[in-house]
Amino acid sequence: MNGFADSKPHYAILDGLRGVAALVVIWYHVFEGFATSPLDQHFNHGYLAVDFFFILSGFVVGYAYDDRWRPVSGGRPGMDIRAFLKRRLIRLHPMVVLGAVLGAVTYLIQGSVRWDGTPVPFSMVMLAMLLGMFLIPAYPGAPYDVRGNNEMYPLNGPSWSLFFEYIGNILYAVILRRLSTKWLAAVTVLSGVGLAAYAISGMSGFWHLGVGWSLADWNLPGGCLRLMFAFSMGLLMSRNFRPWKVRGAFWICSAAVIVLLTVPRLGGEDAMWLNGLYEAVCTILIFPVLVYMGASGHISDGFPKRLCKFLGDISYPVYIIHYPFMYLFYAYTFQGVPFSEAWPWAVAVFVGSILLAWVMLKVYDEPLRRWLSRKWL
Repeated sequence: MNGFADSKPHYAILDGLRGVAALVVIWYHVFEGFATSPLDQHFNHGYLAVDFFFILSGFVVGYAYDDRWRPVSGGRPGMDIRAFLKRRLIRLHPMVVLGAVLGAVTYLIQGSVRWDGTPVPFSMVMLAMLLGMFLIPAYPGAPYDVRGNNEMYPLNGPSWSLFFEYIGNILYAVILRRLSTKWLAAVTVLSGVGLAAYAISGMSGFWHLGVGWSLADWNLPGGCLRLMFAFSMGLLMSRNFRPWKVRGAFWICSAAVIVLLTVPRLGGEDAMWLNGLYEAVCTILIFPVLVYMGASGHISDGFPKRLCKFLGDISYPVYIIHYPFMYLFYAYTFQGVPFSEAWPWAVAVFVGSILLAWVMLKVYDEPLRRWLSRKWL
């Protein structure tokens, strides 16, 4: 979900892996429409893609910007905090705004009611949209929590991860980039221990790491731990990166990401801690290795390189704008429609989200970012 410095080459495989994870998230959300709780969702663990994204973000931000801050040796002008934050806003925020607008449109199409059927005034929908456009979260029980689920962003749920992404970028600009490698490693280890304890002890209520989307209960601390470990780990790896020799890195890592994010719920009700252990191992141990492998690998010209570019291009747009249409899909499936009947609509949501993401990238996001760059940078 991040851009690279203009003067540096892309890690093409990391772009592709980001896209693969984003597409898996869509299917995870599709199958949420047929589950009553995390315990009976068979296509599970898609929410761990956020931890993968945060590691990628830390790695990419460190790679792109660590050597660009003032003062810079060699006489080149450096970058200050204001310039860095402008770049991140230009890169990320246009799609945040679009996601909020699409969320309001689909909510009104759905009938402008909470999940329990309570009508919501149009003014509250507009307020939720406005706050979502500025990434201002809804507090539990807020009148503009238009779905009644205590979501931070009730019109476009995945925006919560952008809330934390911005926090990560601010922490990087103000604190993390100034830390020595030793202290950054200490932050990474401590947050990793905290994250593992959170997962295995069941603080989320379901012994999982699918948290951060609400300000209620222990959800927010869990989101903070997810961000602090993953983003710090990515930064730490970017500082100490020494490429390995990896053949077929994109295909190996893509397969691993797909499998890890689709494993069914583990442990059952008798050993729920096993699920937390699995997610802690994925996030703390396996995902960093996959990012390191992806950054180390090389990809040939032709179809593999074009595929990685396409997946990288649509990864952020498809992630941030697909969920408003999932709400419409849920309104359909929550009437008791089984997957055997709903699968054509599921495929339509998947394919339609990809097409819409590509169109919005080309006609809205990229032109707007170019215009903002000319005006601001």
